[in-house]
Amino acid sequence: MASYKDKVVVVTGAGGGLGKAHAIEFAKRGAKVVVNDLGGDGDGTGKSDMADVVVEEIRALGGDAVANKASVSDKEGAQSIIDDAVNAYGTVDILVNNAGILRDKSFKNMDLGDWDVVMNVHLNGSAYVTKAAWNLMWKKNYGRILFTSSTSGIFGNFGQSNYGAAKMGMLGFMNVLAIEGVAKNIRVNTLAPSAETRLIGTIPGVEVNPDNPDPMRHPKLVSPAVLLLCDDDAPTNKTVHAGDGRFHSSATFVNKALQFGPDVTYEDLLEKKDELLDMSNVEEMNGLIRLRMREKQANEDN
Repeated sequence: MASYKDKVVVVTGAGGGLGKAHAIEFAKRGAKVVVNDLGGDGDGTGKSDMADVVVEEIRALGGDAVANKASVSDKEGAQSIIDDAVNAYGTVDILVNNAGILRDKSFKNMDLGDWDVVMNVHLNGSAYVTKAAWNLMWKKNYGRILFTSSTSGIFGNFGQSNYGAAKMGMLGFMNVLAIEGVAKNIRVNTLAPSAETRLIGTIPGVEVNPDNPDPMRHPKLVSPAVLLLCDDDAPTNKTVHAGDGRFHSSATFVNKALQFGPDVTYEDLLEKKDELLDMSNVEEMNGLIRLRMREKQANEDN
């Protein structure tokens, strides 16, 4: 518990649901928390004082928190989130990119405006806030960054092409920043959560009670994974799934490459199609593994 004492934590989209649960758990352990939330509906429209309510709840528990009501999808708003953290507490140690919206439709029926707004909040919003925090973390040689993905992106889900594309983008973003941050003790991971929240309630045909969720679907059951991925001994470049009291990891795996000469043709590859697509003998691969492989090869060559 001591590892979070006086750590400065920014949680976006923390006015309710998952973000609120994360913010409270950090605060309980002595962290100073910036609670960001525009306070809009699940589709991104409107605004309210949800962030203030969470701040008051944290203070009632004896914690320390301030509110920010900017939109992560606005560059100046995103910068203000980090500025408020610095103005209140002097720095940022941990950033949890949680803010998100849903606008679900099959791709055939989707207006591209709904594509753009979902991408802007999830992917661009995460980039804007992370960029605002990155140089601070770089200069002090410490940072923990968490992106929020989803099984809708990692595995796919009907009617969520915009959301799924944005959520899979989190993994690509993580893969690169984990490499760029490793020398500066900036560790970057991704969470794929599952919980009963008001956001889920925007999905057609899905009924939830976010004010009184099923105990095994409560957002607070996800937060242990968030704290684990953001502590001093956090891993980097990992994706952890959390929800319903269950926790597991996923990763990218590759099979053995087929080697051909300079005259390879479509017919050559077609002949080896089954072998190409066979995933019975694979190994994990990510950017850090590739980096270490290149470093090892360079050392051997020297």
